[in-house]
Amino acid sequence: MKRRFFMITTDFHVAVPTAFTADEELDIEKTIHHIRFLQNQGVQSVLVCGSTGEQHSLLLAEKLQILHALEQSGLLAEMEVLFGVASIRQKEAVLLAEAVAATKVSGILLGFPAYILPSQQQAKDYADAIISVCPLPVILYNNPKRTGFHLESTTLLDMVQRHTTIIGLKEAGDKKRVTEIRSQLPPDAFAFYAGGEADLAGKIAAGFDRLSSISANVLPQEIFSWFTALLQHKEYQNKELFTVVDTILKAESPLPKLKQLLKENGSDVGNCRSPLK
Repeated sequence: MKRRFFMITTDFHVAVPTAFTADEELDIEKTIHHIRFLQNQGVQSVLVCGSTGEQHSLLLAEKLQILHALEQSGLLAEMEVLFGVASIRQKEAVLLAEAVAATKVSGILLGFPAYILPSQQQAKDYADAIISVCPLPVILYNNPKRTGFHLESTTLLDMVQRHTTIIGLKEAGDKKRVTEIRSQLPPDAFAFYAGGEADLAGKIAAGFDRLSSISANVLPQEIFSWFTALLQHKEYQNKELFTVVDTILKAESPLPKLKQLLKENGSDVGNCRSPLK
């Protein structure tokens, strides 16, 4: 297998929320303002329209609005911006991927359809269709708890073999399989992203080497320092940090709690869309 060229250079990005008004309309201004807020605190990379961005509540037209706003803001030239591409409808995912490919977005997080439970072959066909129109680096996203679909290791390895643009996996399922997958890939040929801070130490011990962070929306530098310390097998203590992480992760609905904390910390990203409150 050929060594992959990592156009995505940062090992840490912040999965940013999408801002909405009180009547649940898309708030582009606050969404861009929050990304600027993070940039001003030293964040070099963000993921837009992922799970934390309420991806599956957004219409295709709204995702395209956000993409256009990122282009107009100049952020695509200033930061490493990843964009989430996923839809129950393959056609809409392909249309979005085509639009993303025409911009300076650094790469895509390719998520699988929720609810419809595709077969492994159908999932491969879906991913193939997206990758065929988008030559950017691809991080596959396996999130069986939220989507109901599990990307099997054999399916993943087949896709990696066929597409050199697939450079990583964001795994939100069984962390133990990372060791198995890594053993079948050349050294340093693939990245494994932890999805959020839950059991972060355990994930790094299992072989994860990159982080897609939720809590860093609130404390970006502190989360980065903790993640770096864990990679280097060093102790790290920060009571404020662990309180924020626990507050978000242990909430019945983590995203509304995240937005509440952001409002308290000077970056108001509005409300969530119903039924999240």
